[in-house]
Amino acid sequence: MCGIAGIISAKHNIGNLQEILKLQQHRGPDHTGEYVDPGYCALGHNRLSIIDLTSKANQPFRDNSGRYHLTFNGEIYNYIELRQKLQAYYNFKTTSDTEVLLAAFIVWGKSCLNHLNGMFSFAIWDSYKKKLFAARDRFGVKPLFYSEEDQEFYFSSEIKALQSILERNQPNEKVWANYFAYGSYGMPRETFYHNIQQLPGGHFLEYHDGNLKISKWYDFEERVKKSAKTLSFEDAKKVYSEILSDSISLRFRADVPIGFNISGGVDSSLLLALVNRLQNNKNIQAYTFYTGNENYDELPWVEKMIETTQNLLKKVKIRPTDVIENAQFLSDIQDEPYAGLPTLSYAALFQAAKEDGIKVLLDGQGMDEQWAGYDYYQNSGNSTTIQGMGKVNPFRVNILKKDFSELVEKPVYPTPFDNDLQNLQYRDIFYTKIPRALRFNDRISMAYSTELREPFLDYRMVEFAFAQPRKYKISNGVQKFLIRKILKEIAPKDLSYAPKRPLQTPQREWLGNELKDFTEENLEKLRFSKASGWFDFDEMQKEWKNYQNGDNQSGFHIWQWINAALLLSR
Repeated sequence: MCGIAGIISAKHNIGNLQEILKLQQHRGPDHTGEYVDPGYCALGHNRLSIIDLTSKANQPFRDNSGRYHLTFNGEIYNYIELRQKLQAYYNFKTTSDTEVLLAAFIVWGKSCLNHLNGMFSFAIWDSYKKKLFAARDRFGVKPLFYSEEDQEFYFSSEIKALQSILERNQPNEKVWANYFAYGSYGMPRETFYHNIQQLPGGHFLEYHDGNLKISKWYDFEERVKKSAKTLSFEDAKKVYSEILSDSISLRFRADVPIGFNISGGVDSSLLLALVNRLQNNKNIQAYTFYTGNENYDELPWVEKMIETTQNLLKKVKIRPTDVIENAQFLSDIQDEPYAGLPTLSYAALFQAAKEDGIKVLLDGQGMDEQWAGYDYYQNSGNSTTIQGMGKVNPFRVNILKKDFSELVEKPVYPTPFDNDLQNLQYRDIFYTKIPRALRFNDRISMAYSTELREPFLDYRMVEFAFAQPRKYKISNGVQKFLIRKILKEIAPKDLSYAPKRPLQTPQREWLGNELKDFTEENLEKLRFSKASGWFDFDEMQKEWKNYQNGDNQSGFHIWQWINAALLLSR
C-alpha cells in the first residue's frame, strides 16, 4: 500500500511533485522515490513495504529496457501465478508484485488488467511514446485523483496533495448539496471539489499530447450475465466456499505481520473462522472496538467467537473525548465528508495495529452487498434508499438556503438487470455503499501507514454471489442465507445467526449529550466558513433544539453539519 503521484507537463516543477509526496508520506513512509523525463513527465512514489522488502523493489520502478516507468499503489495477490506465466517473456530482477505488474503490461498491454486479482491504482509512463497509462482496480479499492490545468495533467493518491499545487480549489457545491439532501457522496468521477476528479473503479486512462481518454475495462454487468447459471444450493455453497478460501489464502501473501479487524456479525465471524482454519495459526492478532454502551457494542459476540479460536484480541475502547481529540485530524485525512463516530472508531483499530507493529489488516467488507444483507433488500422495490436508515429521514433540507437548494439533483443510478434486488445490489456495489466504505477505510488505514485488505471483495466472489438466485440470498426472511449455512458448519451455531446491527456506536446520543459543546462549537464555526452562504442558520438552530428535545432518531444530519465545519472552516 503506497502513495502515487505524477505531473505530465512540458514545464513541470519538481518542487510541486515533492510537495505532493510530502503531503501523502503517511501512505508510504518506508521510501520516497522520483523519476523525471525532462520536458515531459515527473513520477513520484511513497512506499509502504509489504512484499519484497529490499530496495530493489523501490519505485518508481523501471523495466529492464528503461522504456517503462511504474508507480503503483496496492497489491497484486496472484503475482506468483502471473510471474510463472510471464517468466518466459521477461527477466525478473526482484520477487515483488510491482515488477510482475510492469511485466504484465509490457507483455499483454491493456489486457493485463483482466489477469490481475488485487487492489490497485497505478500509472505507467512510456518514455518512448511520451504517453501515460493509468488504471484502477475493479471496485475502486485504491484511489486515483487527477486534475487538468493549463495544459498540465496531475494525479495522486490524495486530494489534499493535489490541492496544495492547484491554483483553483473551490468546493463542488452541487456535490455538497446532494450530500445534504440525499446523503450522496458523489458519482464515480466526482469529488467534493470542482477541479479534482477521480478515475472510477474498473476504468483506465490514457494521456498523450495533452489529450485525456478514459475507458471502462471491467464490464461487471456482462460478466455476471454471461456466467449466470443455475446450480443446486449445495453446489453453489461448495463453489463459493472454494473461492472464499482461495481469496483469504491469497491475501495472506506478505513479508510482514498480518492481523484482522472483527465485529460481532456474520461476516467477521466467517473471516475469523476461515483465517484460523486456513492459516492454522492461533496467534494471529484480532482487533475490535467498543464504547461501553451495551445497546450498540458487539463485544459479547466478538468474545464468544474468540473463545472458540483462542486468537489474541485487542479491545479498543472509544470515548467521547476521542471524538473531540481526533475529529479534525481525521477530517484532514479524509479530505471529504466521512461517517462520523464509526469511522473514528475504526481508525482507532489501525492506530492500535501500528503501535503493535502490524502492517497489514484484513476485514470483512463486502458480504452484505453481494449476499443481500441489508434490511431494505427484503423490500427490493424500495430503490430510493441510499443510507439504509429505515423510515427515519436522516436529512434536513429545510436548513439549506434557496439558491443552494436549487442545486440539489436526486442521484439516478443505472438499472442494468431485470430485477429490483440485483439493481439495488449493483447500486450499492458501484455507487453508494461500497465506494463510500472503501473511501473511508483507505484513508484511515493509510493515515496510520497500515494496509487494509478486503478478502470478501475478490471479484470472483462478488460476481458469483451476485449471480445467484434470490432464494440463496434471502430465505424465509433470513438474509445472507448461504453464508450463514457455510458459517454454521465451521462455527458455533448461534453465531451463524447473529443479528444484523446497522448501528455500532452511540453517535446520536453522544452528539446531543457528551458532545453537546463540541457540536455547538462546530455549528458556530460553520457561520464563518466557506459554506456560510449555504445555510439558513435560524432553521439549523431550530433543528438542533428539536434534536436536543428528543427528535434524535437519526443524528446523521447533525454530523453532516459538523463535517462541513471541520472541512470548510479552515
